[in-house]
Amino acid sequence: MKVDRRSFLSFVIGGAAGTALSPLPWKLTDDSSIWSQMWPWTPVPPDGEVVYEDSTCSLCPGGCGISVRKVDNRAVKIEGKKGHPVNDGGICILGLSGLQLLYGPTRIKSPMKRIGERGEGKWQNISWDEATAILTEKLTDIRDKGEAHTVAAIAGSDSGTVPALLQRFMTAYGSPNFIRTPSHRDTDELAVKTLFGAIGRTGFDVENADFILSFGSGIVDGWGSPVRMFRASSLWKEKNTTVVQVEPRLSNSAAKATQWVPVNPGTEADLALGIAAVMVSQNMVDTGAVSGFSGWKNELLANYPTEKVSPITGVNADVIVELAKGFAKANRPLALCGRGKGLVPGSLREAAAIYALNALAGNINQDGGMWAVSEADYIQWPDVATDKLASSGLRQPRFDGAGAGQYAKARYLLNRLAVGVNGDGPYPLQVLLVAGANPCHDLPDTQSLQAAFAQIPFIVSFSSFKDETAAMADLLLPDHVYLERYEDVPVGAGLAHQVIGLSKPVVSPQFNTRHLGETLITAAKAMGGSIADAFPWDDYETCLEKTLAEKWDVLMEEGVWVETDIEPVADTVRLAGKDVPSVQAEGDVNSFPLLLIPYDSIRLSSGYIGDAPFMIKTVADTILKGKDGFVEINPQTASAAGFSEGALATLTTPRGEARVRIHLFEGIKPGVIAMARGLGHTAYDGYLAGKGVNVNELIGPVEDPSSGHDAAWGIRAKLAKA
Repeated sequence: MKVDRRSFLSFVIGGAAGTALSPLPWKLTDDSSIWSQMWPWTPVPPDGEVVYEDSTCSLCPGGCGISVRKVDNRAVKIEGKKGHPVNDGGICILGLSGLQLLYGPTRIKSPMKRIGERGEGKWQNISWDEATAILTEKLTDIRDKGEAHTVAAIAGSDSGTVPALLQRFMTAYGSPNFIRTPSHRDTDELAVKTLFGAIGRTGFDVENADFILSFGSGIVDGWGSPVRMFRASSLWKEKNTTVVQVEPRLSNSAAKATQWVPVNPGTEADLALGIAAVMVSQNMVDTGAVSGFSGWKNELLANYPTEKVSPITGVNADVIVELAKGFAKANRPLALCGRGKGLVPGSLREAAAIYALNALAGNINQDGGMWAVSEADYIQWPDVATDKLASSGLRQPRFDGAGAGQYAKARYLLNRLAVGVNGDGPYPLQVLLVAGANPCHDLPDTQSLQAAFAQIPFIVSFSSFKDETAAMADLLLPDHVYLERYEDVPVGAGLAHQVIGLSKPVVSPQFNTRHLGETLITAAKAMGGSIADAFPWDDYETCLEKTLAEKWDVLMEEGVWVETDIEPVADTVRLAGKDVPSVQAEGDVNSFPLLLIPYDSIRLSSGYIGDAPFMIKTVADTILKGKDGFVEINPQTASAAGFSEGALATLTTPRGEARVRIHLFEGIKPGVIAMARGLGHTAYDGYLAGKGVNVNELIGPVEDPSSGHDAAWGIRAKLAKA
C-alpha cells in the first residue's frame, strides 16, 4: 500500500487515541496552492511547460526519493518518487512542505555580519569575498598563535561528503573538535560495539517481522524513515502482524498497535530484561549466536524475576509473561528502541537490553530481524597531511571530553558543550562553526546552552534559515537548501541495507547563498599551505563526482544507489547491559511530584528544520491553540490538583518554568505529564515563532554513566494554577 499525500494526511490528523481517524479538511490540502497565496512571499508561476525533476529529500534522516513538479522553472509541488526503495511514492508532511522552506521568508538571503549586539538581530549584507576573508583571517590568526584546538564545529550529521569535508577542514586546520548533534544513533553505535564487538549500526527488517515489540519507538510518529514505517504499518495490518507498543503515553503509535503496554517512564530497560528473564527461565531462547550466555543467565534470573520487575515497571506480571511467550514463539520477532523519533541518545542499558531480546530470539542478521551492518564507506579520500600547527592542535584533548577518561566510549558529547564553556572545559573556545544544526533550540537546557554561546567570542552559522542558533552568530554564510544543491544522502534510519540518495538542484538558487561544500573548499584554498593541499578539488561538484566514482552515473540516472548484498559486521552477540546503572529523572520527588516527559509528533518538526506554515496548520488544538502550548495530564491527576480542560497553569521543573494550558488525556499514566517537542521557537517567522513552549527549556541533560551521552527521558515537575 502506497502512502500518498491524501491518505497520509488523513492518517496523521487523527486524535491521540487513534481509534477513529478523522480526515483533514481536504480544502486545506487540495487548495493549498490557492489559500497559501495570501502570503506575499508565495511565488505564482506563469503558464509554462510542466516538467518533473527527481531528487532526494534530506529534511530528516529518512532520505526519501522525491519528484518535484515545475512550471517555467518554478517548483510548484513535491511528491514521493514511485519505485524508490525507501518510500516508493509516499511522502511525509515535512517533505510535502518543502516548497515553503524553499520560497519562504525564513531564508537567509546572503552572507551577513553582525553589526549590533549579539542576538539583537542587526545585520549587514556583505559579499561572499568579504565573508570568506572575515572567516579565513579569524581562523588564520588563531592558528598562527598555536591555538587551532580552540575552534570547534557542530554538524547535524557525520555521514556524507559535506560533513566529511567539514571534519576534514577541522583536521587540516588542527582541531579535534568536530561534534555531531546527539541522537539515538550515538547509543545505537555504542550498543553495536558493546554487543557485537565491531563498529556499525543496526538495521531492522520491519517488513518481514511477524511480531513487533516497540519500546517507545514512534513507529508511526516519525521514527526511522517515516514514510517507510507508515508503509510497514499498513503491511502489518494486511498480514495481521502483532504490534506491541510499550510507553507511558498513548501515542499514535500505541493507538495503531495491536496492544499498548503502559510502562512507568524510564523503566523500559527493566521490562526488557524482565521479558528476557522469562524467556530464559522457560527455555524459550536460541543461544546459537550468543556468547557468555551462562554467566549472563544466572545474573539475569537472580536480578530480574517477574515479581520484582512488575512493581518497578508498573506492568502486570501476567502481561510480562505473555509478552515473553508471544515474542519467543513468533517466527520472526523484532524488538525496537529509540524513543519517539530517536532524537535523543538514551541510555546504553536500555538499547543493549532491548537488542538482547533479538539475540535471545535467534533473530540476528535474519529476514525479519535485527541486523548489525557497517556504514557506507565510499568516501576514500587520502589522509590529511598535517603540518606542525595542525599536529600540535590535534594532540589536545577534545573540548567535549569524548573518547578519553570516563567518556572513552563516546565519539561525540555535544551535551557537555555548555558545561565546558561555562567553566569545566579544558580550554576556552574562541570560534564555533555550526552547520545543519540548531542546538540553541533543539538541545536540552537551552538557557544554559545559549548562555554558553554568548561567551564564545566568534560564532559562524551556515544555516539556510533564521533559526535560534543563527541569531546568536557573528557571521552568517548561508547554505543552499536541499532543492538547490547537489549532495549525497547516505540513508541509515533503521534500514538493513545500504542506501545512498542523491540530492540534485531542481531549481536555481533563489538567493545569494553558497553550497557549504563550496564554502569549505574556497576557505581552505584561501588559507593555503597544508590546509589547501587537503582540498585538491576545484569545486564541490567535482569532489562529489570523484568521491562517488562508479556510483555517480547510477545516481545521476536513477537518483539512488542500493547495496543489499552486504556482510553483517558480526554474527555473534555478547550479551551486556543488565549491570549498567539505570538513569533517574532529575529533581526531588517531594518538591516536584509529577514526571514530565517529552513526546514527538509527525506534525511537528523537532529537528534542525522548524515547522513550515503548512505543518503548523495541521497541529491539533490539544497541542497548540493560538500561541498557547498544552501539557497532557491524566484526569485523575488533574482532578486532585483542581485543574480542568484548557485551564492555564505554571509548569515548573528544576530547569525552568513555563505558562501552559491543561489538556485532560486518559491515555497517560497518573502522575505523568507530557509535552510535545518542536514548539517554543523564538526565531523563524510569525507562523512558528512565539507559539507554545520549547520543552527543552524545561529538561536538562542527564549523563549516561556508561558513556556520558544524554540519557534523560524526562524530569520531575510540578503544576500550579496560573
